[in-house]
Amino acid sequence: MAITRNCTACGKGFEPRFRYQLADDGRAFCSPKCQQKGLGVDRGGARCSRCDTPFKLEYAWQVTVDDHGSRFMCSQECRSAVLEAPPAPKGARRIAVFNHKGGTGKTTTAINVAAGLAERGKRVLLIDVDPQGNVGVSLGVRGEQTLYHVLVLGADPQQVAVPVRSNLDVITSNETLAAADIYLATRPARDRVLRERMHGSDAYDVIVMDCSPSLSLLNQNALCYADSVLIPVSCDYLSLVGVKQCVRTLGHVHEALKHPVYILGVVPTFYDARHKLGREVTEQLRKKFDDLCFPPVRANMKLREAPAARQTIFEYAPDSHGAEDYATVVERVLAAVRDDTRVAASTSGDLIAPARVPAATTAAAAEVM
Repeated sequence: MAITRNCTACGKGFEPRFRYQLADDGRAFCSPKCQQKGLGVDRGGARCSRCDTPFKLEYAWQVTVDDHGSRFMCSQECRSAVLEAPPAPKGARRIAVFNHKGGTGKTTTAINVAAGLAERGKRVLLIDVDPQGNVGVSLGVRGEQTLYHVLVLGADPQQVAVPVRSNLDVITSNETLAAADIYLATRPARDRVLRERMHGSDAYDVIVMDCSPSLSLLNQNALCYADSVLIPVSCDYLSLVGVKQCVRTLGHVHEALKHPVYILGVVPTFYDARHKLGREVTEQLRKKFDDLCFPPVRANMKLREAPAARQTIFEYAPDSHGAEDYATVVERVLAAVRDDTRVAASTSGDLIAPARVPAATTAAAAEVM
């Protein structure tokens, strides 16, 4: 499905075919000349954002426009350095709840973290990026429009979002979202469509995305929109093995797609202290992820029952172990967001500690398995 855009510089309608034609801040350019005009750059007046060298702007790759403004690069070396550097957070913090493996508690974590943040006064938007649509089912809400309308039809996300609790809005999904992968595959900037569509959502303090258990274009869009990732890991052997693949994917986004997405934390789920395997898995995660490993969420029947009541765990059973554990997770998320604790990943599955903002602690490099 082709979508025509109006050039920001000249107003001409055109069908985008190349990545440079769609800036992450919502602007569109029909040609490199209009891109330079729209960015307010003279033909010979650009200055490198890394080395401050004046240079003649000739190629589309020499400029990037994202949430942090326009950045210019005089060489491929400077481009790599500029795009690898972790930018300071701006606007809403965007957290993707992600793991390749199914059954790790992603939806439960996304819902209760979002609800917990909202209860603490944060303005939160919860986005269901999973075609199964379990977020809406769990909260008892069905929007007239869904994430499909935002991604494919260009609907305003603030109009699509449904208020479900105080400080908490939700963009729901259903099976039609599966068709969005086909649409995304035809786009010039196919891994950044969500970022483009969500531009202007600064009315929120935090945006939480519940990702599907797959490596799809939908998830790539979520990861390229997120600034950090929360990884739920169920306390079993296969989940532990799958963590390395998850970290590799984040490394691929960081290195190949040139989007610095960071690990906010790892949440052990379905923890039972009576089982040796659960204790071993949690201990292994603590060794490899250090302070990024959050206290475990204990196996709790109330967490399974809450979706049937269309409630969060804080509403359904506020005195349960599940509510207590997720309250701790929420506090850790708040602390990580406040202190800007960010650790990147490499494609080898290692954790790396790039240059970060002051007050962030440095984590030693560690291999997951």
